[in-house]
Amino acid sequence: MPPQLKDMANAIRALAMDAVEAAKCGHPGMPMGMADVASVLLTRFLKFDAAAPEWPDRDRLVLSAGHGSMLLYALLYLTGAPRMTIDEIRNFRQLGSLTPGHPEYGHTPGVETTTGPLGQGLANAVGMAMAEAHLRTVFGAGLVDHRTYVIASDGDLMEGISHEAAGLAGHLKLDRLVVLFDDNGITIDGPLGLSDRTDQIARFKAYGWAAERVDGHDGEAVAAAIARAQASDRPSLIACRTVIGYGAPTKQGTSATHGAALGADEIAGARDRLGWTSAPFEIPGTILEAWREAGRRGAPQRAAWEARKAALAADTRGEFERRVSGALDSRVDAAIVAAKKAFSAEGKPLATRRASGAVLDRLDALLPELVSGSADLAGSNNTRAKAMAVLDADRLEGRFVNYGIREHAMAAAMNGMALHRGVLPASGTFLVFSDYCRPAIRLAALMGLRVVHVMTHDSIGVGEDGPTHQPVEQLASLRAMPNLHVFRPADAVEVAECWALALSRADGPSLLALSRQDLPILRTAHTDENRSAAGAYEILSAEGAAEVTIIATGSEVTIAAAAREALVRRGHPTRVVSMPCQERFDALDAKAREAVLGDASVRVAVEAASGFGWSRYLRPQDRFVGMGGFGASAPYMKLYEHFGITAEGIAAAAEEALATREQTGRSVQRPLAGGMTS
Repeated sequence: MPPQLKDMANAIRALAMDAVEAAKCGHPGMPMGMADVASVLLTRFLKFDAAAPEWPDRDRLVLSAGHGSMLLYALLYLTGAPRMTIDEIRNFRQLGSLTPGHPEYGHTPGVETTTGPLGQGLANAVGMAMAEAHLRTVFGAGLVDHRTYVIASDGDLMEGISHEAAGLAGHLKLDRLVVLFDDNGITIDGPLGLSDRTDQIARFKAYGWAAERVDGHDGEAVAAAIARAQASDRPSLIACRTVIGYGAPTKQGTSATHGAALGADEIAGARDRLGWTSAPFEIPGTILEAWREAGRRGAPQRAAWEARKAALAADTRGEFERRVSGALDSRVDAAIVAAKKAFSAEGKPLATRRASGAVLDRLDALLPELVSGSADLAGSNNTRAKAMAVLDADRLEGRFVNYGIREHAMAAAMNGMALHRGVLPASGTFLVFSDYCRPAIRLAALMGLRVVHVMTHDSIGVGEDGPTHQPVEQLASLRAMPNLHVFRPADAVEVAECWALALSRADGPSLLALSRQDLPILRTAHTDENRSAAGAYEILSAEGAAEVTIIATGSEVTIAAAAREALVRRGHPTRVVSMPCQERFDALDAKAREAVLGDASVRVAVEAASGFGWSRYLRPQDRFVGMGGFGASAPYMKLYEHFGITAEGIAAAAEEALATREQTGRSVQRPLAGGMTS
């Protein structure tokens, strides 16, 4: 490598060694091994302006190997990113610093995505490249003309999500995507050969990628490979053969450098071997200035881009800025109200999954930024509006993605699209398969991304497909995730309201759990008010003082309404509360929550799912009617009868609780028909 570039790379190595040593924990090996590759990329290829990390037309650099976070933090400091000072480097992995153990989007300026769970960053990058290709086709290369680079590890490529993501990228021919694979042959446990012998070059070529291997410490070889990747008509993998912990005299090339501080003696030896004489956390002025110049290199490109944008027609410029900002068309609210009014007026029973499709049809023309999709279940999920064209390699302006059977990559690619901005991602699969999507949904919640997951076939209402396809524990586990809003609407009117809430939510993901079976319209009297916004509300009142309150979600609200009629006939005034979103309800103050839950003698919560989590709404005398185990294969009405989730089952639970309360003044736990303990 040229002397200056070698010195610039050694600055990365020195900062990585020093920061990990100060923290007494971390991963110095990858930053030291990939320092040469990163130096070539940032000084010669990456289009960015360090002073403007939010510039929409910057190249994206994703550190999928998030454990090597000091590589990214060193680059941010050296190039002059906002707020990244040498003190932040000193405070690596300390509370409140901009240098947490793994990169965190929204916390550190210049970090494109939160990484650490291996493979997720690579799949995010596929979504970013999809968003770039789509927007470039829509708005032209004058506004959108950038690339997505990924630094990935052996672990990223071993995780199963990499197969799904790479296959999708190859299918879509995402030629602006370049993966720089840190091909160091080492994992935490030791040599890669202990667990893997995959020929990654052959593997990626089979996906339709361009793939080659170079010496990662030969700057010119790396530069030539990146230049070839930029000229390719397909995504590219460059396997950069590196030495993990490069420069460490006794530990380089071994797993000892992977996940632990090197120690004072090893660092002293590395400094000597690398010819680095500066004190810890000290970068010589000439080297720092060379890096800062690299950080300023893209400023003229950004200025030219700003000029091109300013010269656009006002409507084109305004639409681009609206999409990038995430603002919704002002007409969306009126379209939601119109959909509600139509559902109430028609009064036609409708599966909530089909109601969701009808809402999308109404919104489609107002949401050109919406890029929807499905994991090979489009006809079941109803996530493709009638006017949506397919997004594929030959029609990148399309807005519906056939993800195939790739739920893991679908959810992670959606995160990448949201991170890129300019695109509002949504997708569909069955609720039981949310388990495949869960790692990406968790990261969306952590990053506060607006993504919308439509999960249909949400209960034992799936019927004959049986327990493998009937979600039981999924709702409870998803509700346990911080910052995820789980919506389970009771009818088509609530579907429209929940879509409105999901679309307007800018600080986190939403999941709509929708029924396979038809449900009657419960809200037959139209109101413009979004009653689902409170998370729960009284949908049916009692005549006089209520003895019983039934709280239900989704398809069980209809059953709760029938149970109310039965209880009223037996002399028990009963009210019904629909709870489409527990998270929104929990955000209300205590007084507002109690006003909705009410002071009836008995509450009965009903959901065709696990009762885990419902206890916070129930008192000792109250009951839960739901699932105590897995489902079974049968027509869905038979299943509801079999598991006791019926109007009679709910009424019996309420009367038993009332009788027990009157007789003993306390509740006695007993099994209900579904095997659930009340």
